Amino acid sequence: MNEKKVPYHVGIIMDGNRRWARSNGLKNSDGHKEGYNTIKEISKHIYKEGVKILSIFAFSTDNFKRSDEEITYLMNLFIKGFKELKKTYNEDNIKLIFSGRREPLRKDVLKSMDEIVESTKNNTGGILNICINYGGQAEIIDTTKKLIQKVQNKELEVNEINEETFRKNLYQDLPAIDLLIRTSGELRLSGFMLYSSAYSELYFSKLYFPDFKMNEVKKALEEYNLRDRRFGGTKK
Repeated sequence: MNEKKVPYHVGIIMDGNRRWARSNGLKNSDGHKEGYNTIKEISKHIYKEGVKILSIFAFSTDNFKRSDEEITYLMNLFIKGFKELKKTYNEDNIKLIFSGRREPLRKDVLKSMDEIVESTKNNTGGILNICINYGGQAEIIDTTKKLIQKVQNKELEVNEINEETFRKNLYQDLPAIDLLIRTSGELRLSGFMLYSSAYSELYFSKLYFPDFKMNEVKKALEEYNLRDRRFGGTKK
């Protein structure tokens, strides 16, 4: 019997909070709150399935184009969530890290991010990578600048730059995404971890993210188990 395949690194584009709210006659903020509850559930249980790293798209660089009211609500929700979950993630032995640009995030948001990173930095049971003020093209640009600086400082030779070197100099040094999930029925990546997802298996769900509970995650993991990953090779 073949051993079950479990993705080491799972990425989730958490889409559809606002549409979920409207479909239920609620405010946008109610959708974001329920989306927060959903990611709490997923991040509590996904590591028990054998997944080691979970990366989530929480707030893109483009999301700053939304109304001031919605942005303020989301930033306050982040602060509340990080304070609330600090104890939980320490109890569950989960390490928190962040990917994205720090500017122009508010100082109190950055402070809450730094505090939970520091508090969980020695945890070894799994990694939760939260992408805030994140853009995939921005990450590639920032990584390129970082590598140029290293070459100029003689920390790195130009001929040492390859696919692996580039990956290790992204916002976080993480292995590539094995399974990338997007909710809400949209069939695009929206710039999420473009370099890391080059060979990801893609899974699209029509459910809005607040309804994408852990039982739905398990369906995605089962689908991944059935996939034949060849990375450009031929089937034997």
